[in-house]
Amino acid sequence: MKIKLLVAACAALGFSTASLAQTEIQWWHAMTGALNDRVNDFAKDFNASQTTYKVVPVFKGTYPETLAAAIAASRAGNAPHIVQVQEVATATMIAAKKAVMPVHELMKASGEPFDQKAYISAVTGYFADAKGNLVSFPFNSSTTVFYYNKDAFKKAGIDPNAVPATWPEVMAAAAKLKANGEKCAFSSGWQSWTQLESFSAWHNVPFASKNNGFGGTDTRLLFNSPLHVRHISNMADWMKKGYFTYGGRTNEAESKFFSGECMMLTSSSAAYANIKRNAKFEWGVGPLPYYRDVAGAPQNTIIGGASLFVMTGRPAPDYKGVAKFFTFLSAPERVAGWHQATGYLPITTAAYEVTKKSGFYEKNPGTDVSVKQMIEKNATPTSRGLRLGNFVQIRAIIDEELEGVWGGKQDAKTALDKAVKRGNEQLEKFQAANK
Repeated sequence: MKIKLLVAACAALGFSTASLAQTEIQWWHAMTGALNDRVNDFAKDFNASQTTYKVVPVFKGTYPETLAAAIAASRAGNAPHIVQVQEVATATMIAAKKAVMPVHELMKASGEPFDQKAYISAVTGYFADAKGNLVSFPFNSSTTVFYYNKDAFKKAGIDPNAVPATWPEVMAAAAKLKANGEKCAFSSGWQSWTQLESFSAWHNVPFASKNNGFGGTDTRLLFNSPLHVRHISNMADWMKKGYFTYGGRTNEAESKFFSGECMMLTSSSAAYANIKRNAKFEWGVGPLPYYRDVAGAPQNTIIGGASLFVMTGRPAPDYKGVAKFFTFLSAPERVAGWHQATGYLPITTAAYEVTKKSGFYEKNPGTDVSVKQMIEKNATPTSRGLRLGNFVQIRAIIDEELEGVWGGKQDAKTALDKAVKRGNEQLEKFQAANK
């Protein structure tokens, strides 16, 4: 009798017995602003498409904060089903075998269709194990691009349709912008990623040994080469001349660009969404600058962003819902919409084709730059990506040493030598812990 009364009461309040039985899928993420809105829309649309599962997206802070929260929850036996993990933490997650359910195993066990060949190789290569099987689910993959303020270019007498392609060309534009009264000619987001990691791949020089870590945990860092030292030395000189302004360790410089404070920016292709939403001026997108005298450059850039890892420890039936959600996210039109709205890469070939056929690239010049940087040349062992343990800590070390350069406390060679030495200590710790 009490059960009948409860059902009747729920019906009177507009609930169904099916909704009461929904299985919640916890999705922890690090998306903010326009990207957070898109994540919430994904969950809302999936939840509306069926009645068995309910995906609950939960913002947990920055990428490092989200990862730390997930690790703590896993140790406490209360991990989320899905956690968004920054690409630099991929090696750390893959090594945590008991805490992670490989996505290729999840999809197979759940009977969901899943073809790894549908994804572009530059993405799958980053998140696959030694056998080529995907360990995490590709989601928000970005790459480094160059943004510039066309209005400011016009005022400074620079052709707004001639995108600076090389670093000397960028600095020539910076000199004109500064002479025209601009206080911030050029800034950069994610300095380790844009100025050292992608810089290395773009010039086809190693960032680390052992094919940048894919060849084993006994890898060691190599980003203190003459080319790397030259570039950071140049940036230090540009800073003294007032051409370069340090914008912060992560994406802080992006707001300096779309607010109109800084005129040029190297950062993530995923800055597109917030720039489009906030910029009150005409702007353009170009490839990451390079040095023309480096043989073979430009090669290809590497991905940034994050993927979705599935955590163990939840009831077995829950994982059927996780797999169905991944299938939902994989629909070509959905991936294409995410790419077009955010600037993240169209991670499947089908999504790229959908976007091309829609005329999106013609209507929005520059939005295909990130894709071309990734697919026009086949990746080499040096440009495939990075698979380094304790990479989150290594990036923090790089940031700290580079800040010493920008603050005039040390020269580029000293900073990079110290970053390599300290970073190798982190790699040695990771190697020892994962023998």
